[in-house]
Order: sequence, then C-alpha cells, then structure tokens
Amino acid sequence: MNSKSRTQYSAYNTSIALFSRAAAILMGYVVRVVFTHVLSENYVGINGLFTDILNVLSLSEMGIETAISFALYKPIADGNTEAQKSIMHLYQWFYRFVAVFVAAAGICVIPFMDILIKNKPDIPHLTYIYILYLFNTVLSYLFVYKRTLLDAHQLMYIGTLSKTVSWVLQDIVQIAVLLLTKNFILYLYVYILTTLFSNIYISKKAERIFPFLRDKNIAPVEKQERKHILKNIRAMMMHKIGDVIVNNTDNLLISSFVGIASVGCYSNYYLLIGSVQQVLNETFQGITASVGNLGATASKERVQTIFSSVFLLNHWMFSFAAICLFELLNPFIVLSFGEKYLFTTDIVWILCINFYIRGLTRSCLIFRNSLGLFWYDRYKSIAEALINLIVSIILAQRFGTFGVFMGTFISTVTTTLWIEPFVLYKYHFQTPVFPYYRRLLLYCIECGAVWLTAHFLCEKCTAAFHITGIIPDMTLRLICCTLVVNFVFIILYKNNDAMQLLLHKWRGLRK
Repeated sequence: MNSKSRTQYSAYNTSIALFSRAAAILMGYVVRVVFTHVLSENYVGINGLFTDILNVLSLSEMGIETAISFALYKPIADGNTEAQKSIMHLYQWFYRFVAVFVAAAGICVIPFMDILIKNKPDIPHLTYIYILYLFNTVLSYLFVYKRTLLDAHQLMYIGTLSKTVSWVLQDIVQIAVLLLTKNFILYLYVYILTTLFSNIYISKKAERIFPFLRDKNIAPVEKQERKHILKNIRAMMMHKIGDVIVNNTDNLLISSFVGIASVGCYSNYYLLIGSVQQVLNETFQGITASVGNLGATASKERVQTIFSSVFLLNHWMFSFAAICLFELLNPFIVLSFGEKYLFTTDIVWILCINFYIRGLTRSCLIFRNSLGLFWYDRYKSIAEALINLIVSIILAQRFGTFGVFMGTFISTVTTTLWIEPFVLYKYHFQTPVFPYYRRLLLYCIECGAVWLTAHFLCEKCTAAFHITGIIPDMTLRLICCTLVVNFVFIILYKNNDAMQLLLHKWRGLRK
C-alpha cells in the first residue's frame, strides 16, 4: 500500500471520527443536562463512581486489542488471509476469558461497597444498579472483537459510524426515559440493550466484509507467533493496568477522601474534558493502522519524519484545547448544571494541565503501539500507577480534590513524559532522543507563554467591553483564545519542516 493510500485512509478515519465524536458529545451533553436536573447529584456521583470501578476491573483496555492489532499488520500487508483467521480465532478466546474474569472480579467488589463510598447516599437498589453496570461491561466483550480486524485494515471509520449511530439512538431513548419516568434503572436497561445490538451489528458487518471470519477450518497460530503475541499481551497488560489506575481512580479517591458529592462535580467536568480528549484522541487514533502499515513497509527515517509532523500537530491541538477549556469550563458548568457543581480555579487549572500533558504524549503512544514496542517500557506504567496512588493519597488528605489531580500530574511527568519517547527513539528510530526532549521542553514553554497571553487578553477584553452575561463572556473568551493561539503558532511554525509536510499532505488530500 502506497503512502497516498495510507494518507487517504487516515483522512477517512480521522474526519469521520471527528464528526461522529462531535455528534456523540452533543447528545451526551444533552443527556447529562437532563440527568443532572431530573435526578439528584448523588445519582451523578454514583454514575461516575461505578463507571470508574468497572474501568479499573475491566480488561477491555488491558492491551489485548493493541497487541492483536500489531500482530495483524504484517499478515494484512502480505495479504495472508490464513494468518489473519488464526490470529482472530485466538483473539476470540482471549475476550471470552476477559468477560469471565471481569464478571468474577466485579462480583467480588460488592462486599467492599461501603469502603469505596464515603457517606453512602440513600439510593434504593444500589447493589442492583451496580450489577447492571457490571452486566453491561461484561456484555461489551461479546462479538465486538471483530471490529479490531476492521481497524487493522484501516477501516476504523466503519466501526466509528456504527458506534455513533447507536450512541445517538441510545441518548434519545434515555432522554425520553428520564423525562417521562425519572427511573434510573430503566435508563440503565436502555444502556444495556444498546450495547448488545451495537456489538451484534458490527460483528455481522465485519463478517460481510471479511467472509473468512465465518470459516470453521482454522489452523492454530504458529507456536513462535503465539509466543510473540502472548509476550506483547503481557507487556501491554502491564501498560494498561497502570493506565487504568492512573486514569480511573480519581473518582474512587475523591469518593473515599472527600465525598460522593465531589464525585458528582468531577463527573460533569470529566464529561466536558473527556469529550474534548476523545475527539482529539480519535483524531490521532485514525492514523494508528496507517502507522502500523508504514512501520511494516517504510524506512525508519521516513517513519521518524512522519512522527515529527504528528508530534507538532499533537502539541498544537492539545495546547489550543487546554487553553480554551481553562477559559470556558466554569462558565459552561454554571450554564449547564448550576453553581453547586463548580470547582475552584486552582482545580480547573490542574485539570487542564493534566489534559495537556497527557495529550502531549499521544503521538509517542500511537507510534510505540503501532510499531510494537510494548515490551521495552512495560514497567513504566506500574511505576506511574504506584507514584500516582501514593502521591494522590498523601496530597488528598491535605489538599482534598486538588491533591488527587496533582498526584496524577506528578506521576505523568516523572514517568510517561520521558520514558515513552526514550523507548521509541532507542529501539526503532535508533537515534539520540535528546533533540526530542529539547523540542518537548520548547513546546511546553510555548504553551505556557501562549496560555498566559490568552488569559490576560480574555480578562482585559471582558473588562473593557463590560461583559456580564455567561454566553457573551464565553463567546469573547473563545474568540480571544482562537486568535491568540493559532496566530502565534502560525508565526512560529510557518517555515518548519514538520509543518511543511503536514501542508503537503493536506494539499494532496484536497486534490
């Protein structure tokens, strides 16, 4: 497959991911507004807490999918259908094991519910509600493994569209259920049915595109290949265990040290920050299979050139998003949910810093996963998780919610921010990593300087124009951020080689 084809696939996957995620975010926001106003803040907190508990237990992100995707890239590039069949059959058995494990582990959590929830709210049928969340998580592993084959063939947009349609339909029905019945359990039934039918549909779609998935005559994966896949899965499981602990324990810690009401506040902020993060992540996720194909067919120098351009785009997009979030989050929370759900400015600041720092590592993560470099930094995520838990617990006792998020920042900076690029440069590019570190530091300084400038301009313009309403204030701040961030970056990078490559790719797509 030539470079132009990879670019076209990336463009399809990225553009459809953007539009699909935007639709999902819009509907998800409407659902959350209705949810918040129809049900109490305790239900909002329980929703966030149970979701995080199951994310911690869940193996859906434990790296099996990433390791299997990498194993598929070479057979796909070689047109080897038999190898693809064998790998997918192995993948099916992995996910069956995952479903059983999650069900068993989730049931074991039930006796410890009183420890996880400080000031347990008076919500009827709380254990049954948790079991419904658990059932939906287990159900999510049925059939859906076939979507990975679509993604590996650079057809991620098919699964994305399917998910988006199901999410939008789910949200419409859930809104109706909340407004007509105010019944939270019925709301969860809709959630479960959507998961089931969505997974069945994408499974059948994959079978129509790749009929060999229905074949019964499947040879086992060769011993050496199976050993290599299991090695990568072990490495990715260590990565994902750490990632899940870092990214999905904030609600647990806040619930334990601060209270369930604060979990409700954070859930609303996470809805907004997480939505933006998902849009940007899927923008870059759209190139994952293309990078895997590139790594299997192109030189290391070519891969490094593409990486530099992706890293620049990564920095630009996450800088702009973090600055806009800082200026707009609190007004938006007041407008949507009310002042009782507000966090103080220092908490919003550390949330946006964490958003930027985690986003800045996205390009390294995608290239590391696509190039199969899981093994070399397998202990990194475990170290990050331990640092995050220990520091967050210590700081939470003194600084409350701010301390929990500060622990996340410290753990990321001391591990992921420098270890992942070190592995990428040492084991694939085989060039010194220090130029990357210099560029990383420069990007952070640029982001900080532009951030201060944009905030100063927002405050001055708001005072100068005597802005009082929430919507006019948000509009003015968005305009200021957009102009300042993009003007400065255009001036800085208009003659940059990485920017020129991005522009070249864009011109090719337009033609």
